[in-house]
Amino acid sequence: MGFMNGQEASVRYRGFLLMTQTNRSWLVRPERRPTCSLADVKGLLDWRLAQEESEIGVA
Repeated sequence: MGFMNGQEASVRYRGFLLMTQTNRSWLVRPERRPTCSLADVKGLLDWRLAQEESEIGVA
């Protein structure tokens, strides 16, 4: 997942909606009622950011 032409990406994960912001940060909101811990969300974010950094390194 990368940032393309100002488009913002969003990811649904275990009751959370993770949305990229224009300053390359993430906004995390519960969809309804959270079903996992914030540690799980942080793990997902770390994984996504590591993926993005590896894609940048390949380009």
